Amino acid sequence: MSHAEVILKTSGLEKTYFAGQGSVPALRGVDFEVRRGEFVALVGTSGSGKSTLLNLVAGLDRPSRGSIEVDRTDIARMSKSQLAEYRRDVIGIVFQHFNLLSQKSALVNVSLPLILAGVSRSKRREMALEALSKVGLLERANHKPSELSGGEQQRVAVARALVGNPKLLLTDEPTGNLDSTNAASVLRLLRGKNRSLGITVLLVTHDETYAREYSDRIVRLADGQIVSDEKVDRGIIQSD
Repeated sequence: MSHAEVILKTSGLEKTYFAGQGSVPALRGVDFEVRRGEFVALVGTSGSGKSTLLNLVAGLDRPSRGSIEVDRTDIARMSKSQLAEYRRDVIGIVFQHFNLLSQKSALVNVSLPLILAGVSRSKRREMALEALSKVGLLERANHKPSELSGGEQQRVAVARALVGNPKLLLTDEPTGNLDSTNAASVLRLLRGKNRSLGITVLLVTHDETYAREYSDRIVRLADGQIVSDEKVDRGIIQSD
């Protein structure tokens, strides 16, 4: 694998949390690479370290040791202001909880990252409407979250994550609050955008079935370490 193909690389990544007199190691020396345009699923039970890994890549937390290179830049060395720009300009994040402003329309919710980026009102409206169109919700642009189904709310969250054309889309259990029908719909949407737009997707999930059906690779974590890294090929998993 050439370095030019790698969009995300972690080396010796460790994260330890301290509580009282004790310490809890969440990640134990994780070495991990993702190629540009891949759809990678991080799978593991609760406490395996998968969400911790995603939060570190998102710049929402800092590692105790090791490096996290995104497009050859080590975000572990970034200042708070640099991390804010990184989250604004480089990545998109979709959480399990939709995190939408309840009193604002879908259009306004999708526009929020553009407001923070200083995009003009007319331009951000244009970009937000385009993002909503990409997720099939153009006709729901003026609806508030309470007027949308759970699946539609998560699609709004996906549109918000996509509106700035991120290089890397991070999704943390995005189907956790959805029924099976809406969950499949959201994952098909993510996979579709991965293929049509070339966006690299990192999906955290505890659901092995979803990981097998939608991802290119399944990376399994246990006790803060990667225990397997396997390619998915037409429903057949092949170990590297």
